Amino acid sequence: MRDLKDLTRPNIWVLSPYSSARDEYSGHDGHVFLDANENPYNSPLNRYPDPLQRDVKPLIAKHKGVSENQIFLGNGSDEAIDLVYRCFTVPHQDNVVAIDPTYGMYKVCADINDVEYRPVSLNAHFQMSANKMLAACDQNTKVIWICSPNNPSGNLIDKVEIEKVLMSFDGIVVIDEAYSDFSRQRPFRLELNRYPHLIVLNTMSKAWGCAAIRMGMAFANEEIIKIFNKVKYPYNVNLLTQQKAKEILSSPYDVERWVSMLIEERDRLIRAFKLLPVCEKIYPTDANFFLAKMTDAKSIYNYLINKGIIVRNRSRIHLCDNCLRITIGTKGENTQLLAALRQYC
Repeated sequence: MRDLKDLTRPNIWVLSPYSSARDEYSGHDGHVFLDANENPYNSPLNRYPDPLQRDVKPLIAKHKGVSENQIFLGNGSDEAIDLVYRCFTVPHQDNVVAIDPTYGMYKVCADINDVEYRPVSLNAHFQMSANKMLAACDQNTKVIWICSPNNPSGNLIDKVEIEKVLMSFDGIVVIDEAYSDFSRQRPFRLELNRYPHLIVLNTMSKAWGCAAIRMGMAFANEEIIKIFNKVKYPYNVNLLTQQKAKEILSSPYDVERWVSMLIEERDRLIRAFKLLPVCEKIYPTDANFFLAKMTDAKSIYNYLINKGIIVRNRSRIHLCDNCLRITIGTKGENTQLLAALRQYC
């Protein structure tokens, strides 16, 4: 396994990070703050937020089963995705490998950072071959991207294949577990101590019902978290987001109830879809959505739009020809969708 220093972009390894006023003083005893050029009026919005989110991380650590020093919080998971490129890849030189199809931001961030992106096709069942992933790597491959449960397919990637990659690849492996709350499989974030170059992504946008507050999470060993914190913008998570996150993290039973209801509705909706003449196949899912192969996805998509019902047409995505991705809504919303599809002709 390569040393973390060898994986990190050289200028980032030696970077002296910006030191904000709230980095230099982070205690709770101060009461006259004249250090950050803030306006003394309009409390509490006049003060810069904690750059390291120290009040939020203990709550996340408790719920996620990780240590506080293994947590990075960002402006959505997309910030952490971008930081992986900025910290560990050199433009025009390094490359990354990813399963295909998968979440589109991995490639977008690769393009933004001018890093070669190497997609490796999943099989017809949306499963990964570790051997094919490793065969796509060379000496300049810094990162492998795996989303599990995957988006847009919804299924868990075979854990044995993921472990083969983790054991064989000497670079950074990122496992995006945005939808793991809807799965019963043990999450890889609980394996951080076994794999020092593993980064696991998570979010408050899905099971926690907080897409609007834009709080993403990355779990990794302390040295990787330190590198992220060197590169991130000083106040990347605003005060209102931190406050709302603390509020929802204090109500975990609501989240458990939501997840239970969504899984029950997911199963009901899938059973009903299988009876629809316009549905040819439902792919297995461990997320809060499912992928359905339709007789004419484009026409059905446009028909639903005219009914005011918005789903996602994934037909242009690799392996997803004529497929719609259906997010699980409330029971009433799901019933409206089914009623509309039963009237389609």
